Amino acid sequence: MSSQPGAPGPGEQLLEQLLADVHTAAALELPALVQEFAEAMALGRIDVYLVDIQQRTLVPLADGPSTLCVDTSVAGSAYRAHELRVEEGPHGRLTAWLPLIDGVERLGVIGTTAPVLDGTALRRCRMLASILAMAITSKRASSDSFARRTRSEVMQLPAEMLRAFLPPRTVGNSHVVSTAVLEPAYELGGDAFDHSLTASTLHVAILDAMGHNLASGLTTAVALAGCRNARRAGIELPSLVEKIQEAMAQWLPEQFCTGILVQLDLSSGLLRWCNCGHPPPLLIRDHRVLDRALERPPQPPIGTPASLAAVEWRVHEEQLRPGDRVLMYTDGVTELRTRDGDEFGLDRFVDSIIRATAAGEPAPEALRQLIHSILDRQENQLRDDATLLLLEWRP
Repeated sequence: MSSQPGAPGPGEQLLEQLLADVHTAAALELPALVQEFAEAMALGRIDVYLVDIQQRTLVPLADGPSTLCVDTSVAGSAYRAHELRVEEGPHGRLTAWLPLIDGVERLGVIGTTAPVLDGTALRRCRMLASILAMAITSKRASSDSFARRTRSEVMQLPAEMLRAFLPPRTVGNSHVVSTAVLEPAYELGGDAFDHSLTASTLHVAILDAMGHNLASGLTTAVALAGCRNARRAGIELPSLVEKIQEAMAQWLPEQFCTGILVQLDLSSGLLRWCNCGHPPPLLIRDHRVLDRALERPPQPPIGTPASLAAVEWRVHEEQLRPGDRVLMYTDGVTELRTRDGDEFGLDRFVDSIIRATAAGEPAPEALRQLIHSILDRQENQLRDDATLLLLEWRP
């Protein structure tokens, strides 16, 4: 007897069951659930990998498969390019690698190994990847399992505290993307970033507290909380900076931090910002860093210096062009020492930016390559926090 009109088909029933099971599953039960669904849909073996905290390796979510290198593996190529990659294995079996992306944030990859990979199979794989990405994002805040999988070292307490405050590494929509990285990943002291989207505006902040200890982390945490509290109350620049200043004066009167607070209008591309004692942002246009394009008269850091100077915070403006990128960084980047003992400096930094962006990579990948090129020069040894935040306006 034929099914009744409107009754769900077998595929729809399987998908409905998978969605129901994912909601109640523990983090490390996700691979088994996905494999069960894949077998029912004739998809073969499914492997799920998460990228590690420094975006150098892809770590299997289930026990068994080997760790893969982001820079040299086919799976890593799918992660880097945000695109499907197909790899031929023993006996002619094919593995399709798809990136795990939640919105615009890259989480890892999913691999499907089967004798034949046709359009139907790939469509089902993409569906699985979308469900998995949303499930991982929803569960990682309440489970330590993902953090354990993606760490290769023990994280120090200040870094643990700061990372608990951070938003996703990348946010964005069809108009804009903002992406950030922080190093040393396991020993952060006082650097942090924030970015948030509304229907009309991208809000961005980068902060750098004095020192490199738990007090530095507390300073940044208070400044970050003050920033979010004012922003969510609808307070605009420069009053938003003043609210952070008041929070610092109340809770940590002897501490201070530098920072840049940014608002980007998504429709017009008007960039507005306050610079509080921080290195000026860099404007990248047509793969070139425009000399001093966003440099403005400096103002003191947020905290004690600003209180003593009774500062009136100034708002600066710059009209972006489609495709422009703005890079913000902390002084831990330019004050690095080369192997010869020389300061890394702004000129070397600019040269690294040009090389990282010249290939036309998406902003998150360009930033990943940039921080790795800097770290590799230092043999992964940093004396201070090094934070980069890159935003791209692409109406």
